[in-house]
Amino acid sequence: MADSKPRRGRPAGGRAVLTRERIVTAAVAMVEELGLDAVTMRGLARRLNVDTMSLYHHVDNRETLLNQVTEVVLANIELPPATGVFRDDVHAMAIAFRRVVLRYPHCAPLVLTRQLGSFTALAPVEAVLSIIRAAGFPPDRAVHVMRSVLAYLIGTLLREVSASPTFSGQNLGGVERRRTELTDSTLPHVAESAPYLAVCDHEEEFEFGLDLLITAVELQRQRQ
Repeated sequence: MADSKPRRGRPAGGRAVLTRERIVTAAVAMVEELGLDAVTMRGLARRLNVDTMSLYHHVDNRETLLNQVTEVVLANIELPPATGVFRDDVHAMAIAFRRVVLRYPHCAPLVLTRQLGSFTALAPVEAVLSIIRAAGFPPDRAVHVMRSVLAYLIGTLLREVSASPTFSGQNLGGVERRRTELTDSTLPHVAESAPYLAVCDHEEEFEFGLDLLITAVELQRQRQ
């Protein structure tokens, strides 16, 4: 009878060699399929058909693994070339960031909330700061601008990737029930806005808020 237990040592002929890259790639897939909470070292080892302890030869612990997952996602951001036009460059960076978050929606909380010091993690920071510095902001104010933009992106994208089908407009029955609840709330401004509060066009909302933010930053630049 063939041994179905996970392998401890070198893989049998034809079996892929265990590497950090293979581990992290499997972890990314596991997060996207099962959710962040489902990713454990033991579960990942079963997925790779290896002994759990063999993972620790390549990854120190779960926290290190999640940092590596975050870096994989960040590395997939296609940083757009700067044009020298502040509004266009900030918009392009924000769109690139949103694109990668929507590509890895279940990894998004890691990307949006973890602070990493590696080159991979800091490359997008460098790209954003270079745009803001080129617009004339001194280093301290450039950091304020960057953090304000990032705060907006984190908030709106976390809402987008975690939105219920009803809020996203995909559950028409749920949308209608929510609209009725809002209309019957006896709150006049809520009632008149019910058709718009019941659903959210995430792309339109993203663009609207981003335009407001860039306009505000441009006004700050003019006051310097």
